[in-house]
Amino acid sequence: MQLLSLIWGILAVLGLGVAFVPCLGSLNWLNIPFAVVGLILSIIAKSQKPVGGGAATAGIVLNAIAVVLGVIRLKLGFGIL
Repeated sequence: MQLLSLIWGILAVLGLGVAFVPCLGSLNWLNIPFAVVGLILSIIAKSQKPVGGGAATAGIVLNAIAVVLGVIRLKLGFGIL
């Protein structure tokens, strides 16, 4: 489950990178919920194995970055751009 949360976080950050391309900012409307689900999955994986859960911790960080930067990008583009 830790590896799944890490892969989910990597995909969320890649989706964020695509959404930073001009005129593709509206993809954040899809990427933010995707990253939130990944964040929940990562927290569950981290709670199952609190010691040595490096992949789950990386998943938490990557998904949180995708959510925060996605929200900022949506605000800068007025939710459309």
